[in-house]
Amino acid sequence: MKKVALALVAISCLANAAAAEQQSPWLVRARAVNITPADKSDPIGGVGASDRLTVSTKTIPEVDISYFFTPNIAAELVLTYPQKHDAALDGSNIGTFKHLPPTLTAQYHFSPEAKVSPYLGVGVNYTNISSVNLLNGNGALDHHSVGLALQAGIDFKLDKHWSINVDVKKVQIRSDVFISGNKVSAMQIDPLLVGIGVGYRF
Repeated sequence: MKKVALALVAISCLANAAAAEQQSPWLVRARAVNITPADKSDPIGGVGASDRLTVSTKTIPEVDISYFFTPNIAAELVLTYPQKHDAALDGSNIGTFKHLPPTLTAQYHFSPEAKVSPYLGVGVNYTNISSVNLLNGNGALDHHSVGLALQAGIDFKLDKHWSINVDVKKVQIRSDVFISGNKVSAMQIDPLLVGIGVGYRF
């Protein structure tokens, strides 16, 4: 009986030690992200017209929260605040609008225990478009956009908690364009987002 009791105590101690070494499933990152729109909007005036809407490039702050369901599989929620962009028509500024683009992705981390840990992700982007001020109030956009989000990134681990992150996303953001209530174009922002930042694993 004494041997059995000692064995149970030893197993309990090993289990507690393993639990103490196990990382939290929560990871928080802060990134600086450059947004480069694709600018593939339909020409205003139909096929063959040269007037196209373009959207300004911008660098923004971003915070994302990841939860690891297993060492390899995680979900990431990307958050920021409404971002203001300039819009131009054939190179001439025609106004501004704001968009808030939270994105949720499911990720696979290939080498979660390694110092260099790459991952791929796929998910959905929901964009709320607001504060539209185009063509002195005569232009309008849709209020919402839902689209696919693709992601690839690498974590460079500094220690058990801290890491440097490089992340690239391609996101679908689209909206019809209206002038005086009439649809005149379909805007394809579809930005490429390239970010670098720091992460903390709890």
